[in-house]
Formats: sequence, C-alpha cells, structure tokens
Amino acid sequence: MENVFRCSSKLQRSRNRGNPNLESGQHYPASAKIRFPCTNIMAKYEACILGIRMAVDMNVKELLVIGNSDLLIYKLKREWSTKNVKILPYLHSVNELCKKFTKIEFKHVPKIQNEFVDTLATISSMIQHPDKNFIYPIEVEIRDQHVYCFHVNEEPNSKPWYHEVRRFLATREYPENATISQKRALRRLANHFFLNGENLYRKTQDLGLSRCVDAAEATRLLE
Repeated sequence: MENVFRCSSKLQRSRNRGNPNLESGQHYPASAKIRFPCTNIMAKYEACILGIRMAVDMNVKELLVIGNSDLLIYKLKREWSTKNVKILPYLHSVNELCKKFTKIEFKHVPKIQNEFVDTLATISSMIQHPDKNFIYPIEVEIRDQHVYCFHVNEEPNSKPWYHEVRRFLATREYPENATISQKRALRRLANHFFLNGENLYRKTQDLGLSRCVDAAEATRLLE
C-alpha cells in the first residue's frame, strides 16, 4: 500500500556505558510523521532506524530491537534476503548503524504484544503540525494513586491556611486592617468551624468533624 504517512519506534531495552542520565531497561518513545510516498514496509524501516539512531545518540552500547514485523526483523537478522531496490538502502543504513554497538539483537514479537507502538503511530497521524518539524515530547505518567494524593499547597508566610479562622474563634479578633466586608466574610466562614483547644475542625454536612492540618502535617500523613 502506497503513501503510509506514519511510523513510530520504542527504544525498549538497552544497556548504557557512558551516559549517566540514561537508565537501563527504560522506555523512550518516539514518533515521526512521514511526508513522502512510501510503502508500509518502508515506514517500518523508517521507524526502526529512528529508534536505533536514538540509541546511538544516547551512547547505548548494547541494544535489543523489538518489532512486530517478521518481514523486517528476519531480514535484519539476515535469515531472509531481499532484492527490492527500495529496501536495499534501508538494509545498508541499518548495517552501518549496527557497527556503532558492541552488541545488537533483533527480536520478533506478535503485534498484540506491541500495542504501545501502534498507539504512537496513531498519535503521530492525528497531530497536525504542518509548519514544524518537531513537537515537544508528550509525557506519560503511570499513576497508582489519585491525582490529589501527595499534593500539598505551600503556605504563605509559614502560616496554616486556617490561621485567621482559628484566631478569630479563639479571640474574636479580626486581622489588622480588615475591611467591613472581610470581617463579615470571616464571621460567615467561622460558622463552619469548631475549635477544641489547639485543634480546629471543619463541620461537615453530615454533622461530622474533619480536623484541619497544616502543610507539614498533611505531607507527613499522606506519606
């Protein structure tokens, strides 16, 4: 099929001896949009070379290349041959890149085990960026907890967010230079809180009490 305008690559397993910022066994996804006529197998070679060049730039010395195209992988392993004049330059390019590694292997996996690469290709084909050759990487985080966990806002002036409410309940004093509307708002807000000694509680709709904590204690409790 002609005019396949997408390709993708995932540098999946590597061993690095020279770049302290590259962790062994990490995933480094990359995606590219092709703007020239090519066949499906040519797009696969484009993606393969893209990933191998990433490894070269990262100073990786040992690399395992994984692909779901048996036609590509077995040709790169030299178990299959080709006379296709469109593919021969790609094979030559890969062979030259292979010389930059102390060890490089090619492994074929079923397509069902390589779903992430298909996702990269879909993203690349959907994003429209006609005037740019590069867009900043898309960060993908793996989260095991809700987004609101382990996030505590900083407290201005080292005072807890409920400082004015607690002081008002304890002394019935307003902040210095508070306006009439600010005093009214503080009184209305204080009606939703209950002070018991040094502990401040917020009244809930079911008549329960939620203890108020400062940023330091909130961080400790979350951890």
